[in-house]
Amino acid sequence: MTDYPKPPFSKQRQAVPGSQKKMHPLPDCGERTYKGSGRLKNKVALVTGGDSGIGRAVAIAFAREGADVAVAYLDEHEDAQETAFWIEQTGQQCLLLPGDIAEKARCQDIVDKTAERFGRIDVLVNNAAFQMTHKSLEDIPDEEWVRTFDINITAMFRICQAAMKHMQSGASIINTSSINSDMPKPTLLAYAATKGAIANFTAGLAQLLGDRGIRVNSVAPGPIWTPLIVSTMTEDDIQSFGAETPLGRPGQPAEVAPIYVMLASDEASYISGSRYGVTGGKPIL
Repeated sequence: MTDYPKPPFSKQRQAVPGSQKKMHPLPDCGERTYKGSGRLKNKVALVTGGDSGIGRAVAIAFAREGADVAVAYLDEHEDAQETAFWIEQTGQQCLLLPGDIAEKARCQDIVDKTAERFGRIDVLVNNAAFQMTHKSLEDIPDEEWVRTFDINITAMFRICQAAMKHMQSGASIINTSSINSDMPKPTLLAYAATKGAIANFTAGLAQLLGDRGIRVNSVAPGPIWTPLIVSTMTEDDIQSFGAETPLGRPGQPAEVAPIYVMLASDEASYISGSRYGVTGGKPIL
């Protein structure tokens, strides 16, 4: 068992979207801890938000399980290059796809480029997310509300739709929801609303795609130590982040990645329409 850090954490704040290498303590994305066993051999995966945090941990785990990985991200090029380094260290291929998925054309573009490079998509992980913290309803700018929905749920719909012609029976879609879909934090109103939408979207899409043999599931993380936290929360919230969980600490990205591996693998061939919490003991019912 890894002895992961517990709060209180030191004061720190970054500009959105945040840089993983500037965080302290550094998140564990499995760079030196995840060991694969060929569970995704010869598969092709597209992971959004794959430059850092949960996305990086998933991308590294997928590669160590034998998959080639396309990594879509906004503009955190240094973080993305590090993710690519760890993927390529495994002998697998990595395709980096920078750009803003809030734009409709970009959603189509990342799918097209993945299919052009690898010929198909076996696993689609919709993980990219945006959030901001506000203490009152009046403080939320209209354009920020729209951007949160555009990135967190509308892009998910567009990417899934674009990917259909490149996915065959046996393929898997995994969407990142959140414990906020069940226990919405009021200061994350827009984010929590999109995470509820993702849980619902996933459950409906699983039924819609069942006759094609494409499985759809979601993962609902609790507090996970990623750049999203230090770039969108207050210093007080950052210092105590994860303290309210039964385990008394935030999770690390490397602790979330294994459930994505399972859902992406053929071992999960009869699992669809399900939701998996990785919450440090906080229940999702």
